[in-house]
Amino acid sequence: MSSPTAILQLICPDRPALVSELSGWVAANGGNIRHADHHTDLGAGLFLSRIEWALEGFGLPREAIAPAVSALARRLGGEGELHFSDAIPRAAIFVSRQDHCLVDLLWRVRAGELPMQVPLVVSNHPDLQPLAEGFGARYAHVPVSAATKGEAEQAQLELLRQHGIELVVLAKYMQVLSAGFLEAFQREPFPAGGGTGSSPRVINIHHSFLPAFQGAQPYHRAWERGVKLIGATAHYVTEELDAGPIIEQATVHVSHRDEVEDLIRKGRDTERLALARAVRLHLRRQVMVYRGRTAVFD
Repeated sequence: MSSPTAILQLICPDRPALVSELSGWVAANGGNIRHADHHTDLGAGLFLSRIEWALEGFGLPREAIAPAVSALARRLGGEGELHFSDAIPRAAIFVSRQDHCLVDLLWRVRAGELPMQVPLVVSNHPDLQPLAEGFGARYAHVPVSAATKGEAEQAQLELLRQHGIELVVLAKYMQVLSAGFLEAFQREPFPAGGGTGSSPRVINIHHSFLPAFQGAQPYHRAWERGVKLIGATAHYVTEELDAGPIIEQATVHVSHRDEVEDLIRKGRDTERLALARAVRLHLRRQVMVYRGRTAVFD
């Protein structure tokens, strides 16, 4: 395993010599840069940067890096986030009855493909309990109805606090999270040493190539339109249904011979792939959100 690194994500107003200033700041503290990616949004006048450097030999102790990064971001008139590559986030997976995305994520975690822990699986149905527990996760059955939604979400938030959850992945969770839930979870602090920042912390997989076919039964509507390409979209969750910043999308061709069941079968493959890619990008801190969209440094 490679030695741990620090990862800085910075968004600030664009101006000359920013790359030099940022790399110079790392170098001045004895840091050896492993990766550096930058993007300028000319229309918005914004500069986005992701810099990753080795902690070995860096002149600041780990606990002093976050305050130094905050000071640097303030000096540049922007906002910065800091993360460490050896801080393995604790994630909760929310599901309903479909198991294909849950199985895929848990398998990838076990195989070491996704650097996260999954101590908790939350569902509004009891069906997938044996599956989750087979991978060593606690399974919490929290029924949800229109009358009990507020109470259920409070119970879910308490579970997230109890397990020190940093990231929630909606793996075919067929419920809409309220604005109150999203705001409350966003305010939860990162676990000690895990990082800083205000980026979204809930990822959803939608069984459609957004923005097409939002909402329910997208494969049925795609079949009715006779599309030749279907897909899935992994995105951060916002108050607006299926409209959060897009992280990753996957597609597959379909033909006139395919029935709705074929679209659903093929669509499941795209859902697994898009969600796994999105979660990995998030965990590696390669996604930056700004102006309702994402920059993905892949």
